[in-house]
Amino acid sequence: MQRTTRTFSIESVSRLNEKLLRWAQQYETSIWLDSNKHHLDHSNYDNILAVNEFTSIQTDTVHAFEKLKEYQSITQDYLFGYLSYDVKNATENLTSSNVDDLGFSELFFFQPQKILFIKNNQIEFQYLAMVEDEIDTDFKAICNIELKQQRIDISEKNIEIKSRISKKDYHLKVDKILKHIHKGNIYEANFCQEFYAENTDINPLHIYEDLNTISEAPFATFLKIDHQYLLCASPERYLKKEGAKIISQPIKGTAKRFKNRLEDQKTAAALTVDIKERSENIMIVDLVRNDLSKSAKKGSVRVEELCKVSSFKQVHQMISTVVSELKDDVHLVDVIKDTFPMGSMTGAPKISAMKIIEDLEETKRGLYSGTVGYFTPNGDFDFNVVIRSILYDAVKKYLSFSVGSAITAKSSPEKEYEECLLKAKAMQFVLTNSIKL
Repeated sequence: MQRTTRTFSIESVSRLNEKLLRWAQQYETSIWLDSNKHHLDHSNYDNILAVNEFTSIQTDTVHAFEKLKEYQSITQDYLFGYLSYDVKNATENLTSSNVDDLGFSELFFFQPQKILFIKNNQIEFQYLAMVEDEIDTDFKAICNIELKQQRIDISEKNIEIKSRISKKDYHLKVDKILKHIHKGNIYEANFCQEFYAENTDINPLHIYEDLNTISEAPFATFLKIDHQYLLCASPERYLKKEGAKIISQPIKGTAKRFKNRLEDQKTAAALTVDIKERSENIMIVDLVRNDLSKSAKKGSVRVEELCKVSSFKQVHQMISTVVSELKDDVHLVDVIKDTFPMGSMTGAPKISAMKIIEDLEETKRGLYSGTVGYFTPNGDFDFNVVIRSILYDAVKKYLSFSVGSAITAKSSPEKEYEECLLKAKAMQFVLTNSIKL
């Protein structure tokens, strides 16, 4: 679909980003994607803001990929949205019957009337014809937004966060997974647990800004769909398509950061050679290679980087990059269908691992460990992994964040529990402490 494009120069990108987020709150549907200037390989923009539905698709898991394929094929425009983890049920004989107190749709995508791309010191407006005459007035309105030095949050941050699984039960459940591993049923399982708060009023935008400030993740996202919100500080890319090239960058392997520079460097170096962490990563790399091979040209699947340690504000992470070349006759949605859900959030073998974790986890994952991203008009796409994220329903006043870790034969239940708490640290902090900006 034809869009009108206008480009403007900007002076202060950081201040503009704050203004854009506030300007977007007037719309029922909006999504903000922030790279936090990580300038990773295969990145196209610093930030993207898309608002105001023109068309959309919202569905459960029944024929979810077929419906998405039809929508994308007909629209041939930018589409932004998400697939929940439980869309897995659309392709395999799997179910999700655990507790779901959030109630997000299983799949949601929308065609925005207005899209704003930010790169370096320029902002590019891409508007549909029906709203093209609003570009100048919108840019002026954004620039004229006054940013207050101090803000007043709805919440006094007296939020009572509860754990869905007790520490004792967590240990027992990990022991059950280890028994499956020792029997040879699986090699690895990503086991997750939920933390939640009820009857809670928060300002989602402020909580997101706090989370982004202390995380500065390369795949951060603020998603608003009416009264439902995703506040995401993800470090992980799930899948990207650049022409015929497909890129997957699974994360497995985590170590905490230290303020002392020497101690921090030692921790990163130790992660690089940690046998357990490397085995976690390599098992998932093998799974990803197998998933990509379903839609790849013969012999094109290869590992560009294996077990590379990257450092983020909260943690060190081990990241691998697997690429392939797409067959000529494969629809882009089928690439996602063949690889979803991402191996880093399931385990291996994938189907067996998903059945086991579904039985042992207490809550339905929903959007957590699903994916958020966008399709382009020319058939490319880029999607993250929804981790390090807070989900919130403003009507139900229900707040949730989940964390997980990979259980392998060498896992210790206590160390896995500690890893979960490390991953939960940023979310818990922004919900229970004040950050002065």
